[in-house]
Amino acid sequence: MVVDNRGRQIEVKTPFKRIISLYGAHTENLFYLGCGDEIIGVSVNDSFPARAREKQKFSFHDGPEKFIANKPDLVLIRPMIDNGYPQFVQQLERYGITVVSLQPATTQQMYDYWLTLGRLSGRQAQAKKMIAEFKEKIAQIQTLTQGISKKKKVYFQAIHTRMKTFTPGSMPIFALETAGGINVASDARASRNTNIAIYGKEQILEKASEIDVFLAQQGIMNSVRKEQIINEPGFKIIKAIKNKQVFLIDENIVSRPVPRLYEGIVTIGKLLYPDIFSTLKIGKD
Repeated sequence: MVVDNRGRQIEVKTPFKRIISLYGAHTENLFYLGCGDEIIGVSVNDSFPARAREKQKFSFHDGPEKFIANKPDLVLIRPMIDNGYPQFVQQLERYGITVVSLQPATTQQMYDYWLTLGRLSGRQAQAKKMIAEFKEKIAQIQTLTQGISKKKKVYFQAIHTRMKTFTPGSMPIFALETAGGINVASDARASRNTNIAIYGKEQILEKASEIDVFLAQQGIMNSVRKEQIINEPGFKIIKAIKNKQVFLIDENIVSRPVPRLYEGIVTIGKLLYPDIFSTLKIGKD
């Protein structure tokens, strides 16, 4: 029995064989599990891994007819679609299509999520191996960083225009802390039950002298440029700005519950402690 984020209970008698994924993390994880042939469609923005670009594109903005015509037995979504487009989801379910909504918020939930994808696709053994390999890599990094005597303090920006950061326990902060960084915004509180927190300019500037590194995710959620951060009114007093320690990192490797989170951790580590992380390699698509 699988229980999704909406509380749906799905009895998986046999693995699903015709899957449409409407979230990039689902797509990436399914490919990692070896479900390339079972995936018949992906979200319009999905581009990783390379094989995802070859799949037919779908959107929750499409009418249900497009989905029905392709005869999926499973449509994987995330809570944002459940909450924002309930009529679309209900139409799919009325036609007998199983809909499952998943999106983990923490690393422990990420492991459970991988296991759930394994159950849905008949890849339980592969999911367990995926978790074991990821945990082994994390342990290796923790061994590398445990001897750092003076860890760098970091402000990790989520959305520049709204002055938002990530909440403690979220995957980006897990990545930062695993890489040996200290989150200066540990007092950030979640906004609307997400892993994003409003952290106003006044709060940032109160810790200006503590911030050794200013790190910002970059991508669809935060289309920021380094110059915007450096030239933000008031930011000149931030220690990291003064010392030119401002870095951007691809949001896809720090904010998504996928094995590439390891790549994000190593990337952050190389920014913070290049000498310590110089021997670690990261995979490519």
